[in-house]
Amino acid sequence: MLAGAKGYRVGSLVRRNPAAYLKAMIEALDPPAAALVGVPACVRDVDGQPFHTVGDKYVRALVRCAEVTPLMIPSLGEDLLDLRRLLGRLDGLMMTGSPSNVHPAHYGQAETPEAEPFDPERDATSLHLIRLALEAGVPFLAICRGFQELNVALGGSLHARVHEVTGRLDHRRPQHPELDVQYGPQHPVSLRPNGVLAAMANGDTLMVNSLHWQAVDRLAEGLSVEAWAEDGTVEAVSVPAARNFALGVQWHPEFKAWENRFSARLFADFGTAVRRRAAARQAMQDLALEAAS
Repeated sequence: MLAGAKGYRVGSLVRRNPAAYLKAMIEALDPPAAALVGVPACVRDVDGQPFHTVGDKYVRALVRCAEVTPLMIPSLGEDLLDLRRLLGRLDGLMMTGSPSNVHPAHYGQAETPEAEPFDPERDATSLHLIRLALEAGVPFLAICRGFQELNVALGGSLHARVHEVTGRLDHRRPQHPELDVQYGPQHPVSLRPNGVLAAMANGDTLMVNSLHWQAVDRLAEGLSVEAWAEDGTVEAVSVPAARNFALGVQWHPEFKAWENRFSARLFADFGTAVRRRAAARQAMQDLALEAAS
């Protein structure tokens, strides 16, 4: 049995008060040693062979700002992975950005050169994981391509090249050799009054970076807009019906997140939700072991 945060043996509470036992376990295990966040990989061609990859800036932000342990999920799809069972072993899920785009077939449009490049293996993995994570109440954070995946997974559609849409800004990566410039602030976004991001920012606007071609066209039902650019482009969403943390942003908060107050707060809040799920999951496992003993 484990000792609780206040020194008593929490296992002794199992039979007389399971709810008190669970509360004590969450307190004792917060933060747990290894709260796991799954990060689906992109599939890249290297010398003619497929490699599953995750960008360093994403996993580094998870470790430094969210204080969780990232775990790369190979993009092998439902045919080879039991995604539901996998989620049962995770405490959070984060969808990253990528040079690739969601295939238009997933939102009812024809494939065109303007929408390339594609990563069908990631599509086959991520879109299912998003739906399963929201169903299971797994804390969820989506960035850039992941933000677009969230919209598509719930029934929305995308602009292939938002900079070619009349009245829209050029949201593409700045053509500059230095990463600090590429990922530097590019334009303001307005935050929904009394919304989730407004509470994190303690304000109604943010300056964000901008490195995307695609953007939300038709917003999926079940999503609530949390931020938008001055040209009307949707920049952030929440999932009001979600049972846990569930946010998506079009920009890249992971780049040197520890140097940006809002980005650090975003990852910290995600990490808090992840660690709470980890503690609760561990508590339930211990309850099951105690009941079986």
